[in-house]
Order: sequence, then structure tokens, then C-alpha cells
Amino acid sequence: MSEATTHGEAKVEKPEVLNDSSKQIPAREKIAYGFGDFGNGFMFDLGQAYLTKFWIDAVGIGAGPVAGIFAFTKIFDAFMDPIAGSVIDNRKRIGKQGKFRPIMMISAIILGIMTVVTFTMPMGLSMTQKIIYAYAVYMIWGLVYSFTNDPYGSLASVMSRNSQDRSFMATTRQIGSVGAQFIAGVAFIPLMTMFAGATGKQAHGYFLASAIFAIIGVAMFAVCYFGTRENVKVNRNNAHKEGFKDYFRVIFKNGPLGALILMTLFTISAMNTNNQMMVFYAEYNLGNIGLQPIINAIMMGCSILGVFMIPFLTKRFGQKPTAMVSFVVGAIANIANFFLPSNVIVFIVLVTIGYTALAIPNGITWAMVSNAIDYGEWRSGVRKEAITYAAFNFSRKIAQSLAALVSAGILALTGYVANAQQHEGALRGIKAAMTLYPGVCLALAAVVVGVFYKLDDDRFGKIVNDLDHGRWENGKIGE
Repeated sequence: MSEATTHGEAKVEKPEVLNDSSKQIPAREKIAYGFGDFGNGFMFDLGQAYLTKFWIDAVGIGAGPVAGIFAFTKIFDAFMDPIAGSVIDNRKRIGKQGKFRPIMMISAIILGIMTVVTFTMPMGLSMTQKIIYAYAVYMIWGLVYSFTNDPYGSLASVMSRNSQDRSFMATTRQIGSVGAQFIAGVAFIPLMTMFAGATGKQAHGYFLASAIFAIIGVAMFAVCYFGTRENVKVNRNNAHKEGFKDYFRVIFKNGPLGALILMTLFTISAMNTNNQMMVFYAEYNLGNIGLQPIINAIMMGCSILGVFMIPFLTKRFGQKPTAMVSFVVGAIANIANFFLPSNVIVFIVLVTIGYTALAIPNGITWAMVSNAIDYGEWRSGVRKEAITYAAFNFSRKIAQSLAALVSAGILALTGYVANAQQHEGALRGIKAAMTLYPGVCLALAAVVVGVFYKLDDDRFGKIVNDLDHGRWENGKIGE
């Protein structure tokens, strides 16, 4: 494009702007995007928080085999993510609804069905058959989850490149995630108990409660699907069919993504261990399982308020500094909670501080992943949304496997006995998994972000400017 000045001055060439990142998308789209993780949480959080207890207490599978089920299936899921990412990125026929939204919605419906199936155990099975069934259904659930979550996570990167938009979407997504955790943490056990009392069987209570949560989860994904658009015009001329070689190239040649992967191993394993152990800690260490929904209401309610602060904090201090300070605060609160004597009030205060301090950087992470996608395109000239997100999601699955090993593994090692009074060793193990492990993880996450994540806000702004002005378009390669 060119513009001629008045009074006979020479023409001044201006670079062609292919995408205007200063233009923000409507707030309704950014809010609708958050409903996806709201729906996701209704199905995902049930497995992370209650499937351990369902299999051990309601089905009768031992803590050791349950640890093995979680560990193996999560590792299996982790290796399914690059397959899902490759399938999605290799799509050629892209219709009016976009590249990611249709796959996300169809998979969400199947995920809802599989969520109910995981909380179901057929009658008359032997113990070996129960274990095989648990392995099979949870592996299928994980594969479907990859085809739901990978396109959902990739969607944000093609909705907008505007930094404030992405921070807003990271906030709405984290609000949705923590909001679902809040509802699952407060309502699931009372709902399950009510149905179990009405039917006379604990397993039936889990089945009916999970069905309600799955229906709501799919409905929330529908809000996301109908309320969002894929607005960013991206260069896919250089795209090619991808395989595992491309997957590993994405990991090892994208420094910001590598840092996020390493950080996530610590943060997600910390959060999942917290969620899995809360019901055990309330029932045995505090002596009242009825405290579990109350503690979760306070802890997750405060974390939702903390997440609302993300746009202000990131605008004032930047993404990286906000994440680092939050990790340090969370580490101190959790470690203190381990060494102080078990007391309901002290525990609630410190676990709330620790969980809120973790929820804030977990929300910022979603914006960081979208930034890493743009960095990969800026560096290589090829945009790989789904496979980049799959590489990030790989670390989340490994972290979930690690959390399962810590949670169920400690129960097995310390001699936990289902539905019985626990001895001192088991109580100490539950407390360590609940508090000390998350504290150490958050301290390590702070180190990773501080040392290895080098994509600060100023550098990202330059990258966006290059992409907007066609760094790789028509053979133009920027500096």
C-alpha cells in the first residue's frame, strides 16, 4: 500500500498489514470461549477428584492397582495427544465453522458419554475384570479428551492475536475451569450421597451424579461453540502433513513452549494432587467428610476472585513476573501447612492462599501457550496450532499421571484401608501429599519460569508486529 503526501511530496511506502492486532474481538466471544473450560471441568475434574475414591471405596479395587491405572492411562493419553494434534492440523477441508470448533463440539458430546461410563462398573465382574474394565474405559476417555481439549486450546490462537484479548480469554478460561472445580468440589459428594441413599448403593450414586455433570458439561461446550469465531487469518500455504518428527521438532525448537511444558509438570501435578487428596484429608485427617465441600467452596471461591485479577496483574506487571510471584506465595503457604499442626481454620486459610496463588499463573499459562504458537510460526514460517497445543498437553497428561502416582501411591505405601479408621502413618502420608508435595512443586515452577521462559511481553509485541506485517508472506522473511 502507498500514500501520497500533499504539496508534491514523494510517496511513502507503508508495510501491508495482514492482521490488525490492535483490533479487539467482541467481549461476548471472549466470554463464550471461557464456557468451554467450564464444560471441560464438569467432566475432567470428576475423574481427577473422585475417580480414585470411586474405584477404591465403591468398586473395591486396591489403592496399588488404582495408582497403576492412573499412571499407565495418563501416559497412554500423553502419547495420544500428538496423534490428535497431527490429525487436527492435517485437516484439509475446513468449512464455515472453522478448523477447530466442529471437532471440539463433536468430541465433547462423546466425552460426556465416556465420563458417565468411567463412573460405571458392570455387575458380576471379578476383580481382574474390574481392573481391565477400568483401564479400558479410562484409556478411551483420555483419547476422546485429547480430541476435545486440543482443538479447544488451539481455538484461542485463531480468535485473536491481541495481547489484551488473550489475557481476557485466559481469564475467562481459568474462571470457567476454577468455576467447574468449585461446583464439582462443592456439589458432587452431596449429590452422590443423596442418590446413593435413595438407591441404596454407593455406585449408583456416582453414576447418577456423573450423568448430571456430563450433561451440563456438554451444554457449556455448546455455548462455546455457538459463541466463538475463528477470526485470525493465518498463513497455511507452507503447511505440510505432520508426524512424530514434526511433533518433537516443535518441542525442541520452541524455547518458550519447552519452558511451559517443564513448568506444567509441576503445577498440574500439584493441583491434581490437591484435588484428589482433599476428600481423604477431610474425612480422615480432619475427621469429617462433610468439611470437604465447605473447604472447597472457600478455597475455590477465593481462587475465582484471584483469577478475576489476571488482566489487571498482567497489564500492570506482565505475565512472567505475575506468575513467578504467585508461585512463590503458593509454595510458602503449602509448605507451612505441612509443618503446622492439623487445625481446621489454619488449614483452610493456608490451603486457600496456596490454591489461589496456583490458579492465577495457571490462568496466565493459557495466554502463554497462544504466544508460544505465534513464536513457533514467527521462527519457522509454519503455523502448527494443534500439534503445539498437543505438545503442551502432553506435559499435562504426564503431570496428571504423576499426581495419581503420588496420591494413590502414598495411600498404598502408608497402609491406607478403605472405609476404616486410619493409623498415624497413613494420616501423615495424606497430609504430605495434600500440602508438602504441592509446595515443593510450586517452588520448582517458579525457578523454571524465572530461568527458562524468555518470551516477555516486549519481545512478544515485536513478534506480533512481524507476523501482522507478513513476515513469511510472499517470500518476505523478517529479521
